[in-house]
Amino acid sequence: MSNASAPLMFRKMHGAGNDFVVIDSRARGTRVTTPALAAALGDRHRGVGFDQLAELRPAEDADFILDFWNSDGTTAGACGNATRCVAWMVMEETGRDTLVIRTERGLLEARRHNGRVWVNMGAPLLDWESIPLSSPQDVLHLPLDGDPVGVGMGNPHCVFIVHDAEKVALEEQGAAVEHDPLFPQRTNVEFISLIGPDRLRMRVWERGTGVTLACGSGACASAVAAAQRGLTGRRVVMELDGGILEADWREDGVWLTGPVADVFTAQLTPEFLALT
Repeated sequence: MSNASAPLMFRKMHGAGNDFVVIDSRARGTRVTTPALAAALGDRHRGVGFDQLAELRPAEDADFILDFWNSDGTTAGACGNATRCVAWMVMEETGRDTLVIRTERGLLEARRHNGRVWVNMGAPLLDWESIPLSSPQDVLHLPLDGDPVGVGMGNPHCVFIVHDAEKVALEEQGAAVEHDPLFPQRTNVEFISLIGPDRLRMRVWERGTGVTLACGSGACASAVAAAQRGLTGRRVVMELDGGILEADWREDGVWLTGPVADVFTAQLTPEFLALT
């Protein structure tokens, strides 16, 4: 943190229980988040606690840049729920119904329709190098116990189709798969089961964070995996531990929507910032 003598404002939000700290650095013009600050803030006992941190920065070719951090201080290439929440926040501030957001994935479009914010998370990455994997593989049938599907959404995902997602030992299996050598950048891990026509039960382990109540990019990856395997169509409703998300795999990308909650706005003290 470059200026630990001044407090730092932040916002706490969540989408279906997937919770975020949002830092708006557009007026500052420069990034303030560091790995140390992200890890300190992500500590639910000594900091604020979050699944991901999202920081807004000014952009020349978009309405703003959005950077993502995990609670362990590592960066995250994509975060669908945080993107939705921040898009809603900026739409509320500006009165606009469309935005273009630059992320590590590229330019993402957000639209508000009938009170719901949808974000185009981009086309799924369906070749082994783009996910990425450590070696050439059939991404529809990865060589792991459980026959999972590999999908890239700007971050890697490993999707297991199971009979009953409720019965999965999520912490044990998620941690093991995240660090499997097949994934050079580690991976997010989803377990999905069909509970109705075009309706899935989904549980998720996020790399760098662990078990979360929801995951937007994971919902997109799960919808793609389910459609590819013939389990569902291309528009899917998913029941997660924290709520309902909906993904629609269209020609121009995978669109994501779900609930948005604006929890509180607060500031970090100079004393806390001095420790990071």
